Amino acid sequence: MLNLNFYKGNDIYSDGDIEDEFLTIVRENEDFTRIVANDNRWPLLYHFSPERRNLLEWYPFNKNASLLEIGAGCGALTGLFCKKVNKVKAVELSKRRAEIIAQRYKNINNLEIIVGNISDIKFNETFDYITLIGVLEYTKSFIKTQKPYKNLLNKIISIMKEEGKLIIAIENKFGLKYFAGAKEDHTGEMFDSIEGYVKTDCIETFGKKEIKDLLEINGFSDIKFYYPYPDYKLPQEIFSDKYLPDINSGLAESPNYDNERLKLFDERLAFLNIIKNRKFDFFSNSFLIIAQKV
Repeated sequence: MLNLNFYKGNDIYSDGDIEDEFLTIVRENEDFTRIVANDNRWPLLYHFSPERRNLLEWYPFNKNASLLEIGAGCGALTGLFCKKVNKVKAVELSKRRAEIIAQRYKNINNLEIIVGNISDIKFNETFDYITLIGVLEYTKSFIKTQKPYKNLLNKIISIMKEEGKLIIAIENKFGLKYFAGAKEDHTGEMFDSIEGYVKTDCIETFGKKEIKDLLEINGFSDIKFYYPYPDYKLPQEIFSDKYLPDINSGLAESPNYDNERLKLFDERLAFLNIIKNRKFDFFSNSFLIIAQKV
């Protein structure tokens, strides 16, 4: 079901005209494997690669639970959530993207898609799980207040069940690939996150301590970090503080999917020394975070 009650008539962001192509793809196909195999354009890979599901396919969701997906994009993970839990509500700012989701999952009965800004939407229920997958870094873009992170997290707390869980996936501002010559994923600028985003005020990723502190001061505890490799977008492995890579893990150069990149040093050798010194959590390219409401 597509809910337009909170839609204000304009799409704030998109991947451009390729999204019209996406709508045609989901109308004409149910399996996207062949399409992804024959077309390596980054927006298509990001929204349709089955590797996206690796991020949370393993997670033991409560089958009887409810889940709110904030920033569903074109539905890369929405279908997984519908399979894992009893009821899913997917919030998406863009009507065009919401239409792609609706067409993509037209045969799924436990999904409602709400078009609008999460800060404007009124809910008459609470949720067991709330997700921010590739969304938290854009908070300043869609919540125009003095304290956008506090406002977003307070909103989430208010619609989360007791002992509910917040699931976040986000780039690490100190990811090794950024030191090694990859451009920042959002701005396309070298070293932008490492220097603290001095050239922009609409995008912001975090280091591990920063994001842990942000969650703790805004009502979350029992914060668990996981480390998708090479990143959360197309993960091949998921490490954790209990299962970190060792020198035999074979970590290699990180891809920069949609930008050219420099190679300032051998990431494989750097990872070996980082692992030996037990600093992988600081330099992991991405975080997957699961935090519980206090």
